[in-house]
Amino acid sequence: MAFKTMSLLLLMLLAGLLLCLVEAEVHYHDFVVTKKNYTRLCETNSILVVNDQHGVKQPRNSWSDGPEYVTQCPIQPGNNFTYEVIFSSEEGTLWWHAHSDWTRNTVHGAIVIHPAEGTILPHAQPDAEEILILGSWYTYDVNQVIAEDLETGITLPDSDAYTINGQPGDFCNCSKESTYRWLVDYGKTYLLRIINAAMNGELFFSIAGHNMTLVNQDAAYLKPIVTSYIEIAPGQSMNVLVTANQSPSQYYMAGRQYDTNRPAFTHYDRSNVTAILQYNGDYDPPTAPHFPNDTLPSYADYHAGINFRNKLRSLTEGDVPKNITTRMFVTAEANLFYYNISGEDVVTLATSLNNVTWVNPWVDVLQAYYKNMSGFYTEDFPDNPPEFYDFISDHLPANTTQSLMATKVKVLEYGEEVEIVFQSSNVLNASEDHPMHLHGHSLYMIGAGGGIFDFDENPKFYNLVDPPYINTAAIPRKGWMAVRFRALNPGVWLWHCHLERHYSWGMNTVLIVKNGPTPETSLRPPPPSMPTCDPPIDIKQKTSQSSHLKQN
Repeated sequence: MAFKTMSLLLLMLLAGLLLCLVEAEVHYHDFVVTKKNYTRLCETNSILVVNDQHGVKQPRNSWSDGPEYVTQCPIQPGNNFTYEVIFSSEEGTLWWHAHSDWTRNTVHGAIVIHPAEGTILPHAQPDAEEILILGSWYTYDVNQVIAEDLETGITLPDSDAYTINGQPGDFCNCSKESTYRWLVDYGKTYLLRIINAAMNGELFFSIAGHNMTLVNQDAAYLKPIVTSYIEIAPGQSMNVLVTANQSPSQYYMAGRQYDTNRPAFTHYDRSNVTAILQYNGDYDPPTAPHFPNDTLPSYADYHAGINFRNKLRSLTEGDVPKNITTRMFVTAEANLFYYNISGEDVVTLATSLNNVTWVNPWVDVLQAYYKNMSGFYTEDFPDNPPEFYDFISDHLPANTTQSLMATKVKVLEYGEEVEIVFQSSNVLNASEDHPMHLHGHSLYMIGAGGGIFDFDENPKFYNLVDPPYINTAAIPRKGWMAVRFRALNPGVWLWHCHLERHYSWGMNTVLIVKNGPTPETSLRPPPPSMPTCDPPIDIKQKTSQSSHLKQN
């Protein structure tokens, strides 16, 4: 979903969102995007909202995928566009969100996909359901600040607080009276649908006194895991079962950032976001709700994050690709750019994949690909970094810091079986987790570990039987992660880090999957009235910067 952030009215008809899905049913929803004032943390800010409220595979349908300058141009103020959302094998919880600037901070919501009528759930039938969306809150116009920061090259902002269903909770200023409360009945079991919509933070989440049973991630079932906490990255969704089996009282549901950046880096939101699980009935309420002191991991508990991820297994054996035709080794790293504007030397922060920092073209890649337009991208995204070095060293040389600004895509034949090994690089001593998300596909996460990937030894320990089948998976700090997938969805698909700071700096690229041999395995034709493209000022600036770097 891409649109310009200054739009005061945007009408979108989306099929299939926020619905109980029954096979072959089509649902229509009007989404009106407007600005509205909200007060949080003692300050009032005007934010974009949908209907006054605060990753689907899309088979053969890149046209409704949404990322600006990848599959469409932004929807201009006063205009509208109809998105068609097609579900295939998904069951569980996903989410929709804007894909323009940092607008997704407030323009997002849950997609609830129930099994087809008559289907039996592979886990206990809950008595009721609840949705919790973890988000970020800024007390200022974050898009305006982002535009200024990108222009000047300084670091991008951190949130002023995290939120649960739009509320920061009891531990934040001017927030105690509005803390979100979830009312439960003793003895009942609930399905809690949790979405991390935060802009830049992986989060630990725990409920005081209550275990959770994780049964689903990214709309795919998992072998049930009983756990006292979860670790959830931006872009991920998780379904957990919670039984209200404790003494009737009030219990904090708390989230805390899982920080994997440099140990000395302290500029992130350290406040605990909270909501309250509150039992119905007659009892003396506690002075303060119980807090999950013993179960909520600390900010830098690296082992808690890794241990949680290592438990994930698909509910059944997966059809994991075995006949790999394309292998890629992709480094994710921070970078610096040195260039000259009007005689002034400027240094800016950036990020890259295989030392290539993505630059948006002013015509979206999908349109250029479909219409065979030349000059907007090249088909030479590298399968490997330009050189191999000690990726996790704390003393990397200066020549590893500068990347190439370019619009390079990776092209796959229909039906290819692909393995990508991601390596987190410590350039600028800035290695951290990178939640990687590929649009249009789900991925088998077959392995992960610390250190530099060993091409001889690490593949011996891949899980090729029941790896989790997810659409967002995090590369560990100073570590690696391996995924496999089949290129069976023709079209143009964005691949990016789901930390918005890294995405804004260029840690993304595009996969183009060619058409298959039949109409049913080919990209659908475009819908009418696709938004038109005009070269924005910031895109022109990036293009000029790219040209300068290529010349040098």
